[in-house]
Amino acid sequence: MAARLVKRCACLLREATLLAPVVAPVGRLRLASVAHRTLTFSATCPSSHFPGPLSGLVEKEQLSAPYPEHQEVERLIEKATRPEELLELLSDSRCLQENHAALMLIQLSRLLSDKPEDRALLVQDARFQQLLHLVDSQISAVWHGTLVKLLRSLYALALPAACRELRSVEQEVRWRLRRLKYRQLAFLAESSATHMRESPELLAELLLHLERRWTEIDDGRTAVALMAKTGHLSEPLMNRLEDKCLELVERFGPDELRKVLVTLAAQNRRSVPLLRAVSYHLVQKPFPLTKGMLLDLAYAYGKLGFHQTQVLQRLAADLLPHVPSLTSGEVARGAKSFALLKWLSPPLFEALAQHVIDRAHTVTVPHLCNVLLAFAHLNFRPEREDKFFGLVHEKLGPKLRSLHPALQVDVVWALCVLQQVQGEVLRVVLCPELHARFLGSESPKDQSTFQKLLHISATAQLEHPEYTGPLLPASDWAPWLLACDGKATPLQKELRDTLQGLLGSPSRGSFAVATQYGWVLDAEVLLDTDGQFLPLRDFVAPHLTPPSGTQPLPPGAKRLAFLRWEFPNFSSRSRDLLGRFALARRHVRAAGFLVVDVPYYEWLELKSEWQKGAYLKDKMRKAVAEELAK
Repeated sequence: MAARLVKRCACLLREATLLAPVVAPVGRLRLASVAHRTLTFSATCPSSHFPGPLSGLVEKEQLSAPYPEHQEVERLIEKATRPEELLELLSDSRCLQENHAALMLIQLSRLLSDKPEDRALLVQDARFQQLLHLVDSQISAVWHGTLVKLLRSLYALALPAACRELRSVEQEVRWRLRRLKYRQLAFLAESSATHMRESPELLAELLLHLERRWTEIDDGRTAVALMAKTGHLSEPLMNRLEDKCLELVERFGPDELRKVLVTLAAQNRRSVPLLRAVSYHLVQKPFPLTKGMLLDLAYAYGKLGFHQTQVLQRLAADLLPHVPSLTSGEVARGAKSFALLKWLSPPLFEALAQHVIDRAHTVTVPHLCNVLLAFAHLNFRPEREDKFFGLVHEKLGPKLRSLHPALQVDVVWALCVLQQVQGEVLRVVLCPELHARFLGSESPKDQSTFQKLLHISATAQLEHPEYTGPLLPASDWAPWLLACDGKATPLQKELRDTLQGLLGSPSRGSFAVATQYGWVLDAEVLLDTDGQFLPLRDFVAPHLTPPSGTQPLPPGAKRLAFLRWEFPNFSSRSRDLLGRFALARRHVRAAGFLVVDVPYYEWLELKSEWQKGAYLKDKMRKAVAEELAK
């Protein structure tokens, strides 16, 4: 530190001597005045339009030197179009100021930003090494703004991490962090944070300064850029930036709102206060939203699972006119995003389906798979379903075996949900070679895929009597079903308690019944022709795993299955079941049960135990009456 202080003082005195007029005596008072002005120059921030969102926010410095020859050098550096022109200045007889060498390196990085081969050759050039040594020897006199851009330029030139000159610049930046303005810190973080992996101390100090001085942020652009670039590196900093965005959100334009949501989605941060504030301004302000913004917003809301009815209505309505101009990838992305939100807009999805039909020759198999899965998730069947599903079979049939095994299962499961599956397709995914990949896996994704295989096998048994096999063997899926008993919900507990009170005896009903079709019934009862409960254990039960009982059912007896439907089982703001649960209901009915539906919105209206018991009795009577009416 002492050596650097002496070096700075020497530079200061040399500047003061050069700036003083020759004819005037250099007195103590005049020297002090000139020295103060020189020190002020060295503490201000230079300007350099380096590419990047925050480069325009770094304050411009007065780069003009006190001598005409210095101004001429700066003009030559700025106007240079080839690296050779800059390197020739080193061998020229021109006088180079302390800042000039740094400006030359910055301009070199600009000229070679998209030429990696030339960058590699430049690093080997002796004149470039000379320029690096010159900057290193003058580093303490480089202005603040130029210094942060110099570090960014050295990273862009891909210098080795062990380069002494690079380490010297990083160390100088560390010493000056306290004196840099917040905009310069933000520019440094946005442009260089990803390159600081080899300098964890510098990165840690930079993030610490950004966190401690967060109140200095006065514009949304800086806050949004820092969230995107450095928020994932520091949890405390991200919390501060979210607070600042809440403070400045009224000033945000549509692009900044989009960036905030996309950043939160990328980091999987479900900041509810910020999401509510952004949603409010999206609804209240008539921003013009492009199709790219609409797709990004839908993706962000879907990724975070944040439902705001008015926002989703606007996104669907604003995206509808843009559908003809979308690419197949954008159609797939939009359909997938709205499916994640459980938001079914019939006009929009009809338009997406028509777009796929009209652009059949350009739709790729992955994009078509995503659209099909979105339709299945929402249980949506377009009006022109013959043409749409004809296209699906035409495109996917020959290429189904070439897809990833998990994607094969997803596609066939989607066709089962939409009742469009064919026997040949069933054979592809039910072969032992494929389902053996997922059997016994502890991965949640593989377990979900195996459960879909159970549903596909059930579809083959219950809805395709002409199908001859193969099927999943019971020895494979029976242990898996027994291990899938999750935590009971309040609705499940209340339904069980109420039914137990109606049955009177435990032998007259079963709860959490695991069937061989991959579905778990909330309860199962058996009624005779007079509507009285029968003991279940005495009669044959072919749907269990393994099947039990030997006595056949009495004539006219009805087997009832109780299925509760929770809030997440429905489409958003709708009483229509999602595809998976519609498939479950269909399978249970096909297995010979009378289904007693217990949706959450009806159950919540029941206040007393008597009302709940009467409700279940009425539901059972209606199920039996509907069956007799057929």
